Amino acid sequence: MLAVLVLAGCGGSGSGSTSLLHPGELTAKAPQTFDATFQTTAGTFVVHVRRAWAPRGADRFYNLVRNGFYDGQRIFRVVPPFVVQWGISADPDVSGAWETATIPDDPVRGHNTRGTISFASAGPDTRTTQVFVNLGDNRQLDSQGFAPFGTVTSGMDVVAGLFSGYGDRPTAHQGEMAARGEAYFAASWPKLDTIRSATVN
Repeated sequence: MLAVLVLAGCGGSGSGSTSLLHPGELTAKAPQTFDATFQTTAGTFVVHVRRAWAPRGADRFYNLVRNGFYDGQRIFRVVPPFVVQWGISADPDVSGAWETATIPDDPVRGHNTRGTISFASAGPDTRTTQVFVNLGDNRQLDSQGFAPFGTVTSGMDVVAGLFSGYGDRPTAHQGEMAARGEAYFAASWPKLDTIRSATVN
């Protein structure tokens, strides 16, 4: 079932920012459009966000990126030709802070086609911090409530080339990822690529 395969996550990054420990304070409204640049160990890609597509998702993503939430975390799920997924913190304290910081669903106004980005979830109104980029035409996800809020406009080759040697095996261990952070990733899934930084342009 897709709700199991595309799970909502618990955390963000190991940036060390104390603001990340207080999700309720990170509620700024996103611009109508903005770009987010992700520098990874495999290269750089850019996400172009359109708030009109999914306002709640765009606002959450804007606040996460702007506050360094994704910095330093592993891209734990790379399953060609399905999805690339990230959003679990390198810092267990940050993971704990965001575990129940859910946002309501957005209506699905676009399609989960190659290059689009959506929030992962574990059911209605459970989106927190995990996002995924579609590596193929995944329109079957539209009817399951996954609302795209942007598109990878540069570096899709980087996204598609992220380390995928573990397949979907890490996905079942999200509890350990959230509880132990980077120590768990380094010990159990050391080849996973890392987001060095994510910034709003």
